[in-house]
Amino acid sequence: MATVTLGGNTVQTSGSLPSIGSTAPDFKLTAIDLSSKSLNDYTGQNLVLNIFPSVDTGTCAQSVRAFNKEASNLDNTKVLCISRDLPFAMARFCGAEGLTNVENLSDFKSGHFGKTYGLDFTNGPLDTLLSRCVIVVNSEGKITYTEQVSEITNEPNYKAALDALK
Repeated sequence: MATVTLGGNTVQTSGSLPSIGSTAPDFKLTAIDLSSKSLNDYTGQNLVLNIFPSVDTGTCAQSVRAFNKEASNLDNTKVLCISRDLPFAMARFCGAEGLTNVENLSDFKSGHFGKTYGLDFTNGPLDTLLSRCVIVVNSEGKITYTEQVSEITNEPNYKAALDALK
């Protein structure tokens, strides 16, 4: 279990992020067209998993914008923005913002992703939502970087995550 804060108040997650150097656990998430996506759909690509509670909050929206901007400069890399938001909300946000360099995936059906990766909240006002994390997976499926943002209202370290792709 990890401990982070939300507005200075302590909240816990269900576990710890996967270890650097470990193989990324498989997942089954829902795309904005309601199709299912798994880790196998991205075989051979570098992945930035931008994980957050809800795209309808300022910090979460900013992380999607920031990674969208940076993703256009990356070769063989996909940025997957993952939350428990409904796929329709994620599509609406990216459509309104004109964001085309990120892929939105939702854990709304089962919550299995959050539990497998040990990053869903187990208490507090965001209970069952995903905590703000960034996980970088290289083209061989190995985790090369993780960050669980210690204060949920703060943005992740974009530079460190992108540097892990080099």
